[in-house]
Amino acid sequence: QVQLVESGGGLAQAGGSLRLSCAASGHTLISYVMGWFRQAPGKEREFVAAIRWRGGDIYYADSVKGRFTISRDSVKNTVYLQMNSLKSEDTAVYYCAANTFSTLWPHHSNQYEYWGQGTQVTVSS
Repeated sequence: QVQLVESGGGLAQAGGSLRLSCAASGHTLISYVMGWFRQAPGKEREFVAAIRWRGGDIYYADSVKGRFTISRDSVKNTVYLQMNSLKSEDTAVYYCAANTFSTLWPHHSNQYEYWGQGTQVTVSS
């Protein structure tokens, strides 16, 4: 079992920044892929970013490329999502997710077995 706890959401102005954290516990993450997804009201959950724990390969959705940065801290077993140049369309509940078998398709939500509870990000224009 893996427990994921997100933090760092809140309210930001357009053009501002927020940093989300996802603390993982319960299992070593060495073979994992950690992902961030988001879901806006009335929309489907969409991929934001992912990082492969071993090797550090990183993936981004086109909509956030150049603005968001995913990173990991192996000592703290924590994944971060630094969000800069925020836009109103970034408003959503953000979820952290863990894939335990090093999926080749980190963009797909169905590849992830464990999910956090979500944290609200609201960007005001």
